[in-house]
Amino acid sequence: MRLRAMAKINLGLDVVGKRQDGYHEVRMIMQTIQMYDQLDIAKSDTPGIRIKTNLSYLPCNENNLVYRAAKLLMDEFHVTKGLDIRLKKFIPVAAGMAGGSSDAAAALVGVNRLFHLDLSLEELAKRGVAIGADVPYCIMRGTALAEGIGEKLSLLPPMPPCYILIGKPGISVSTKAVYKNLRVDEIADHPDIDGMIQAIREGELEGVTARMGNVLEDVTIGNYPVISRIKQCMMEHGALNAMMSGSGPTVFGIFDERSKGEEAYCALKQENLVRQVFLTKPYQRKG
Repeated sequence: MRLRAMAKINLGLDVVGKRQDGYHEVRMIMQTIQMYDQLDIAKSDTPGIRIKTNLSYLPCNENNLVYRAAKLLMDEFHVTKGLDIRLKKFIPVAAGMAGGSSDAAAALVGVNRLFHLDLSLEELAKRGVAIGADVPYCIMRGTALAEGIGEKLSLLPPMPPCYILIGKPGISVSTKAVYKNLRVDEIADHPDIDGMIQAIREGELEGVTARMGNVLEDVTIGNYPVISRIKQCMMEHGALNAMMSGSGPTVFGIFDERSKGEEAYCALKQENLVRQVFLTKPYQRKG
């Protein structure tokens, strides 16, 4: 079985508090994009879970979220057969695009189908939060409001048609470290999440882009000013708005015309600001 693990961006990311268990309460507008890792999974008569990847530095044991996701379902449903998984990564690692969470989500979906466990997407999502806060969203996909620690999802209408330019500089960022350095009580500007939801419902692209905001930017950009330069480059070449996704360092720009996105793509490469650059579209949830 071959599965696509889709990347996400955060159109809006607000942190509204910190819980006693150390997790942060968030309100985020999540958007799946047409950029994905590839997961090939197959049953085996040999017990155990075996993972191979195209990136030598990724773990292939219980430290890999794909392994943990597969094991979670196989343990719960007493699956005695084994599993062979080949993970081909395209989504940048440690980039604020939920690549690892999406891979785990794909593993849950795949194991559910392969062994005929008959769990609904909602039932898979409930289990997925044990792997990571973004996993439930990565199972559901599309456009959604995420609350709580990210696991409380309200699906929204599709994002208005547009083009999305992804630019990742040659650095990686620890989500845990960014949240650790965030001072929730010192956040001055909170993004207008409710206004963004209304703009999405009304199909107003400029209403969405005008309200984009990410309270984690101040933390990450303080350490990596190249993020600001990437944002500025995208804006100078036609982006309606540009913002860091998640905890960074990936930046995305929203364009109303493909030609503008292509122009910004070329500018980013010419100025050598990014290691990876990709022009794509939003993914629309089916059903």
